[in-house]
Amino acid sequence: MTSLTTPPVSHEREEHWQRVWDALDPYTVPTGPPDPGARPRYLLTMFPYPSGDLHMGHAEVFAIEDAIARYWRLQGHQVLNPIGWDSFGLPAENAAIRRGEHPATYTEENIATQAASIRRYAVSFDFSRRLHTHDPEYYRWTQWLFLQLRARGLAYRGAGWVNWCPQDATVLANEQVVAGRCERCGSAVVRRELTQWLVGITQYADRLLDDMAELEGRWPDRILTMQRNWIGRSEGVQIRFAGDGGARPGQGSHLEVFTTRPETLAGVTFLAVAPESETAWAWCAPEARSALTTYREQVATRTEIERSAVGQEKSGVPLGTSVRHPLTGELVPVWAADYVLAGYGTGAVMGVPAGDDRDAAFAAAMGLPSVPRGMAGPAAGGEPDWPDPGSVVEQLEEAGAGERARSYRLRDWLVSRQRYWGAPIPMVHCRDCGVVPVPEAELPVQLPDLRGEELVPEGVSPLAGATEWLQVDCPACGGPAQRDTDTMDTFVDSSWYFLRYLSPGRTDVPFDHADADGWMPVDAYVGGVEHANLHLLYARFITKVLHDAGWLAANEPFASLLNQGQVINRGAAMSKSLGNGVDLAEQLDTFGVDAVRLAILFSGPPADDLDWADVRPEAMHRFQARALRLAQEVGPAGAAGASAEAAEVRRTTHRAVAEITDLMDARRLNVVVARLMELVSAGRKAIDSGPGAGDPAVRELAEAAAVTMSLFAPYTAEEMWAALGHQPSVAQARWPEVDPALVAADQVEAVVQVNGKVRGHLQVPADVDAEELRRCALQLEKVQQLLAGGEPRRVIVRPPHLVNVVP
Repeated sequence: MTSLTTPPVSHEREEHWQRVWDALDPYTVPTGPPDPGARPRYLLTMFPYPSGDLHMGHAEVFAIEDAIARYWRLQGHQVLNPIGWDSFGLPAENAAIRRGEHPATYTEENIATQAASIRRYAVSFDFSRRLHTHDPEYYRWTQWLFLQLRARGLAYRGAGWVNWCPQDATVLANEQVVAGRCERCGSAVVRRELTQWLVGITQYADRLLDDMAELEGRWPDRILTMQRNWIGRSEGVQIRFAGDGGARPGQGSHLEVFTTRPETLAGVTFLAVAPESETAWAWCAPEARSALTTYREQVATRTEIERSAVGQEKSGVPLGTSVRHPLTGELVPVWAADYVLAGYGTGAVMGVPAGDDRDAAFAAAMGLPSVPRGMAGPAAGGEPDWPDPGSVVEQLEEAGAGERARSYRLRDWLVSRQRYWGAPIPMVHCRDCGVVPVPEAELPVQLPDLRGEELVPEGVSPLAGATEWLQVDCPACGGPAQRDTDTMDTFVDSSWYFLRYLSPGRTDVPFDHADADGWMPVDAYVGGVEHANLHLLYARFITKVLHDAGWLAANEPFASLLNQGQVINRGAAMSKSLGNGVDLAEQLDTFGVDAVRLAILFSGPPADDLDWADVRPEAMHRFQARALRLAQEVGPAGAAGASAEAAEVRRTTHRAVAEITDLMDARRLNVVVARLMELVSAGRKAIDSGPGAGDPAVRELAEAAAVTMSLFAPYTAEEMWAALGHQPSVAQARWPEVDPALVAADQVEAVVQVNGKVRGHLQVPADVDAEELRRCALQLEKVQQLLAGGEPRRVIVRPPHLVNVVP
């Protein structure tokens, strides 16, 4: 009996099959458009980051993705399944500082380690298209993409308050702040005023929302909901509150507010603006500016989550100015308030204590009235009797003080990073010409050679200290200038990598139009739900920009999306501090690759979280041994004729293959593994008490089991295929064809009653559903006569054997 520490397929045999696959090269797809008539499929797993060796999360996503890739190939599709590494980023830079080396050293060591582990894990990637975002030949085109964005008015510099991570010494986009902390290092994020590069994703907000209709039913509902909520389109009214007549320098004539509830304009007792906004400074009286400056410093230490929470104690300062109510002309004071955020709407809100809990809390804390003079307060436990919102909008439009408008939660994408290990922003700052783009012919702007302590930022980017690299001639006038010292957010790198895979060797273009039109959009994309408002949103945006620029026919990057769940252990996320981490390499050494892959996929639906405490690779270890023993006992094809018992074995095989096909199309991989286990058990029974190992029907079953096994356990499947007398590789086999006659359900007799008395019989399939059985029963002539043209009061259906009609 096979020991649990001796996998059915030894490590030596795993290495043997790796060499066979290397020689056969079954997964490489030639560059260029798909072959004519090839039924192409583009499959992709989310870009891995090279940090250490593969972990359990990689094991799950690669097992899921590989099963789909192998299934499609067996069905005769030309499957493009490339791999690469998202290799820029802070972890490598921080490691380089600790180790006194260049970030590329750490990065490339990890890539080599992960590539070897992927090879061992038998994932059927096309390594010929392998790419790394830190290679100059890749980030040349990332820089080219930035220039295209700028040329289309989508990349610009803007001053404002940003999220600053003091630990990583860089700015973060809103999407990279989770519960007020840096998503990378967990440090509390503070607010800081900087001039940064931004990308105008908000110009595509409506497209990003409306085009989700194309993705309904093909992307998980929760991902679409998350993106809709993140974009946050609101229909409302833009209202202009005129100044009180004492305009001050820098102050506009109107203070604009967006609201989705125009009827509450009747209850305004103050206007509140974000303290860090330019609006606050513009509407601040000179005598109040000292207080506003102090207040800004206090607010900067608090996260946006803390400031906007309903239960938080509210604070603010009066700005010493007022505006006039657009309908009544009453003076309304302007305040700076911590719960108003500069990044949302206009950065100003109407203070309506009678209609909003946060406004009420602020008014109570500041001693402001809860309702305007002359307005009746709300009844106990209710709200005031607000006017009709439509009439309010009409009055505002007639007065020229407002109009219908939209507001969005989405902010423009902040792409500047003040660190070294990223693609340099290809811009030059000239005293005479201003900000000038680097000519495309001079790309890439390569990183200077910095390492160790040279990478430590001292308030500015490490690139600012690379004096020789920094000083450059202005591309416009030839005079002295300086390079931009920011690098790009790594989400820019990953927003288009799926396009570079299509034409990896091209040096004249980032990707070929014909290649993109032949392969795009990606047919199935597999990855984590945590990227819903980051990578997925950015990739959709960039695809639309390139579509509009004539580079792509596709308007969406990913036709179908499959999210895998998180791998946890004993109910909690794996971590060193909890002591519940599981070492993937150790599991592979103990049980073998195939047992780990099978156990992961059998544990539950791909989208569900996987608790390793419930995973049983030892059980899969035993199953592998049974499956391999089945193929070995059947052996190469012999001359034995079919027995009388073979018909049932063939029905079992074809019905199993038909069901497995449907389950694979539905991505129900865990159920497929269960059906495969049942098929192997049926083969064992056919050998022991049926037609025997030499019967062609049993051989057909064993071959179907080997081909199905190849989706999940490639090494075991190759051993089975070889034992059955076939030349390697089972990866080059074909999906079993199903005989419809063998799959058809057996016919059974259904009794039809009217008021409990038998009035007829029907021959129906054994798997007939209730609705079909009901329809057939009501069409019987005898039943129609007894109903006399009327409708039955009740029809009791017990498929497949009984229908009772109650007139």
